[in-house]
Amino acid sequence: MMIREQQIEAKLRAEFDPLYLEVTDESYRHNVPAGSESHFKVVLVSDRFAGERFLSRHRAIYATLSEELSGQVHALALHTYTIKEWEGLQDTVPVSPPCRGAGQFA
Repeated sequence: MMIREQQIEAKLRAEFDPLYLEVTDESYRHNVPAGSESHFKVVLVSDRFAGERFLSRHRAIYATLSEELSGQVHALALHTYTIKEWEGLQDTVPVSPPCRGAGQFA
């Protein structure tokens, strides 16, 4: 059985054929029980995004992950780039901001 992070990565790889893909479970940074697998950051670099606005890029990802988003996945921080945009960032991965409700689940 695959963990949710691996499921998300497999679906995104199959759909977007990315040059670069990073899926990070950031649930530990939120006020959720340990092992929740509910908050993820996705950095996805694909030629498929050429000519697309960020909104349409995000909608394509939401459609691909509709099953996960209708279940236990509560939040996705999406960072989507074309190869040219990614090269302009010098391959840097954005840092997620701290959660407003950060802390251990009580």
